[in-house]
Amino acid sequence: MNVRHFTPRDMLRPVPYHHVSVGTGTRHVHVSGQIARLADGTPVAPGDLSGQVAQALRNTATGLAGAGASFADVLRLTFYVTDWRPELIGAFMAGVESVAEEAGLPAPMPPASLIGVSCLFEPDVLVEVEATALLD
Repeated sequence: MNVRHFTPRDMLRPVPYHHVSVGTGTRHVHVSGQIARLADGTPVAPGDLSGQVAQALRNTATGLAGAGASFADVLRLTFYVTDWRPELIGAFMAGVESVAEEAGLPAPMPPASLIGVSCLFEPDVLVEVEATALLD
């Protein structure tokens, strides 16, 4: 494996992701912000944060696979969520958990950041996911 994930003993726990990843390799894979849309542009789970998180992660897995990578190769995930409030964490994590096995997303996840934003590029888009992976 080209990526090692871990959380040093003196870092905050529990969190649903590792705090650190170390990658060795020469080929970087960057998956642009993925949203809850099918390949033909059809919106998935309008108004449903959990459903949109799940579909955005499915799309991220598809992008990674297209480059010969998987979530095991991911150094970092970044989630952008519109109108973020701490009480939404349950719905957010439900979306992650609902698709984790299908998408091959490990638990805990690679290092991740969740960034609250006022809006994304279209009003019905609640979440966007970006991934960076490293391969030999």
